[in-house]
Amino acid sequence: MFHGIPVSGGIGGGAANKPELYEEVKLYKNAREREKYDNMAELFAVVKTLQALEKAYIQDCVTPNEYTAFCSRLLVQYKAAFKQVQGSDVGSIDDFCRKYRLDCPLAMERIKEDRPITIKDDMGNLNRCIADIVSLFITVMDKLRLEIRAMDEIQPDLRELMETMNRMSN
Repeated sequence: MFHGIPVSGGIGGGAANKPELYEEVKLYKNAREREKYDNMAELFAVVKTLQALEKAYIQDCVTPNEYTAFCSRLLVQYKAAFKQVQGSDVGSIDDFCRKYRLDCPLAMERIKEDRPITIKDDMGNLNRCIADIVSLFITVMDKLRLEIRAMDEIQPDLRELMETMNRMSN
């Protein structure tokens, strides 16, 4: 009957004689429903991947730089995927996890904080951030005025200035 599937015997007695048990089950009736299920599958996959990344970081299987890059990318993907799913069926990510029995506490924590664990929350140190930005800006400007134009001398300060400014904007 089907290649590689015995016609008689098997588990459950006569189940092998019922070809309708091997047919594909459609979850949707039209293109809109199919898109809905595809979007929910994408959200599910992103949350599970974020959970796996968190576990890998805890077990020291990925470097902090790799973790930060992947986690940031997954959080952006999560936001896009959740916007596609959010609506009448799903009000929040907690509702989604409860409804589809998704147990991902590490991923949920990361989603709630909206940043990788390696990025410090400098919201409490706003004045410190401002002071660092001013100091780094003055340093870079002084180097340029002294006609120090070598990339290896300017780039580290410029990178640190940019990272500090990005922390402020978040």
